[in-house]
Amino acid sequence: MSRGSHNGVGTGRYTEAERRREPQRVILIIGNAGTISESLIHALEREFPWVVVEQVEHVRAAFNVFSHPVSLILVDLALIDEAEEKSAELLHAHPQALAAVIEPHDRSLDATLVRVPESSLVRSVLPMNLRLDVWLSVIRLMLSGGEYLPPGLILRAKRNGHSTALPSGSRSDEARFAELTAREMQILEMVSRGLQNKLIAAEFRLSEHTVKIHLHNIITKLGAHNRTEAAARFRSLKERH
Repeated sequence: MSRGSHNGVGTGRYTEAERRREPQRVILIIGNAGTISESLIHALEREFPWVVVEQVEHVRAAFNVFSHPVSLILVDLALIDEAEEKSAELLHAHPQALAAVIEPHDRSLDATLVRVPESSLVRSVLPMNLRLDVWLSVIRLMLSGGEYLPPGLILRAKRNGHSTALPSGSRSDEARFAELTAREMQILEMVSRGLQNKLIAAEFRLSEHTVKIHLHNIITKLGAHNRTEAAARFRSLKERH
């Protein structure tokens, strides 16, 4: 099912000239109609005017050629096993895309989701129980190449004795920093200089919610307790190099 683009006015985050310059991209939903509600799809189209939302009900239909490059694939939890089995084909069909599994009800996550960091396809989890502004910030993060794991997933993994979703204590700082994206390194560098979220958001033209999500990912990947510790490790790493 093709949604096409929405021509309504956005939230004011982007000027008309910026919208025209932004390359058209596709968010591909693999799941039954209603996996993501119509109201949320309309919110996506308003927030990201360059996005075309496409939906298919079967994994095999996701191999189609769409109107624009696919930047983000959102997979229904019920189809995750099949999507994993065909991950090589999906990634070949959409080499620019990142993938996330849709987590509908914040229920207990099974071993498949706990092993998200080991997945050959899925790099993030998209919770559906977030406030709209936070939910859109998570989507924005993913469209920018970032990854997101809900704090609840990490807490469950700890309680259940799983370590695969968590940073390993045996890894060196260099290995941990190697997992950060370019944007996460930029944000961490600014945090290390003492800049607050509002100024960081303005520098990169992001929302403060998106900066907070980036910081959550940074702290998780580094195995730090807070931003202060993450910044201290960053400064220590720079001094060693």
